[in-house]
Amino acid sequence: MAERLKILIAYDGSECADAALADLKRAGLPAEAEAIVLAVDEQWLPAPTTYWLVETARGTTHPVSEEVTAMAERGAACVKELFPSWEVRAEAHGGSPASIILAAAEQWNIDLIVVGSHGRTGLTRLLLGSVSQKILHQAPCSVRVARAHDVPVDAPIGIIVGVDGSDGADAAAREVAARPWPAGTRALLLSVMPEIPSVASNRIIGPISKWLEEERARVVGVGGRLEAELREAGCEVSLLVRDGDPRGVLLEEAKRMGADCIFVGATGMSALDRLLLGSVSGAVTARAECSVEVVRKPASEKPGSQTE
Repeated sequence: MAERLKILIAYDGSECADAALADLKRAGLPAEAEAIVLAVDEQWLPAPTTYWLVETARGTTHPVSEEVTAMAERGAACVKELFPSWEVRAEAHGGSPASIILAAAEQWNIDLIVVGSHGRTGLTRLLLGSVSQKILHQAPCSVRVARAHDVPVDAPIGIIVGVDGSDGADAAAREVAARPWPAGTRALLLSVMPEIPSVASNRIIGPISKWLEEERARVVGVGGRLEAELREAGCEVSLLVRDGDPRGVLLEEAKRMGADCIFVGATGMSALDRLLLGSVSGAVTARAECSVEVVRKPASEKPGSQTE
């Protein structure tokens, strides 16, 4: 029997954090899961992550205020109300939010980290970029930057899955296909092909055009397979291939569709794709009007895993 999904929810009591919790009702999450609601008492000059791991085991981490402890308990109560069959517990720790969240995810073997898009103070909002980017790039698991938007409770769920034929994109599509979506959920498989640079010489335009044609055919073939898998999962699926900048196209299509979430893989097809991941995922996460989930393969599925 498969183990229950383990979710770490970063919670700071803000309106945005509450909106992130509400968004989870439209995330296709299973009826049975284990959720840990984590509140961090932010402290200057926090100890290194390794210190936190050791001291957590000893039960001697930084002191935490009663306010932050109560905040974690309120968040846990809210999650339990939204998902009555989940096993939910509250945790409160002191230190640097990003470091604590990353260490907790590793310590507790988390499958999915959920964070809101804004914090409760001006300083937290100012630091959002560095905190969220650190979590996105260094987390050992998938990360969902959650946003709630104004839609009727019974409105069909809309999701976009970035497709590029890579293992990372396949993992994102499989994650979507594995979730129990309600009837009427719409899924758009979106592939964005690069355009030929306007400064390209005539000598290289031919080879580039040929490569783009081959790449388009390959991605369409992969998209067709993923389309069948998502349709089997009960989603209403369509496949779209567009030219342009992935960052802009993903945002445009999400807005046009009124999407609830954009799913993207954490790795691309090549070293160049991986190098550019930060610019794509970071821009989409920062600018999207909906939630964004960056999917990473479970440790058991990664190359070199002892469980393979």
